[in-house]
Amino acid sequence: MRIALYPGSFDPITLGHLNIIRRAARIFDALHVCVMVNSAKQTMFTLDERADMIRRTVRRLENVVVETRDDMLLVKHAKDIGAGVIIKGLRAVSDFDWEFQMALANKIVEPDIETLFMTSSSKYTYLSSTVVKEMARYGVDLGDFVPREIIDDILARINK
Repeated sequence: MRIALYPGSFDPITLGHLNIIRRAARIFDALHVCVMVNSAKQTMFTLDERADMIRRTVRRLENVVVETRDDMLLVKHAKDIGAGVIIKGLRAVSDFDWEFQMALANKIVEPDIETLFMTSSSKYTYLSSTVVKEMARYGVDLGDFVPREIIDDILARINK
């Protein structure tokens, strides 16, 4: 069985993330989407809230599993679940620098796990969770940014 792991903070999941999930789910027998803590980011939603939003968004994708991790190095988690590949989405060249460094470090820790870089579809190259939160704060219609299943969650949090 070919298992891949797609990690991220997903705060919140965007249409760009969903595009990568759908494409990776077609390539692998099982895709684990792992919501993780990024110590460099202040999140709007808890780990469990983010995982719930993703589950509602991908519920029709039978080979996608959504999970959370806050206690383990990503590459160690990949090994634990039997994933041979870590999926990393790239929007621009600027994303590549950091992700390339991480891929090299992960290869030292777990040499048998590969990193697969998937470029964003061109219509999502500008899109990030930060952009979504900024648009939401100013009342922009989020339909072009996030899955419809989670728009109300974002608006409720912004208006809180």
